[in-house]
Amino acid sequence: MSSTRAAEVAELLWELKRAGKVATFTAIARRAGFSAGADGKTIRNCITTIRRDWPHLQWWRAIDDASSGKSDAEQVAQLKELGIDLPPEIKKGKPAVEISEELLMIWDENGGAKSGVE
Repeated sequence: MSSTRAAEVAELLWELKRAGKVATFTAIARRAGFSAGADGKTIRNCITTIRRDWPHLQWWRAIDDASSGKSDAEQVAQLKELGIDLPPEIKKGKPAVEISEELLMIWDENGGAKSGVE
């Protein structure tokens, strides 16, 4: 059974797919009304649930903004198709991956979506 948080994140992944964009773990979690957790643990758990319960959703559109950990090979391949070069191994302390403003989803405080970095 899926959690309420995972269902909220699933809706946001669907929104990202329709917009052709990606978003950071933190941005997705905040938009869904919760914290991404320490090292993104809460949002990672949601992504795991989504991959299990809704495998058709493009979970790979959720980007680890903390750059902490190993990237999934499937995610790397999918993001590369979008023009985002995400190395297969991201080392802690290295700069986060740069994403073009056209591909990054930013939600404003009023719930609207806008593109790019503020």
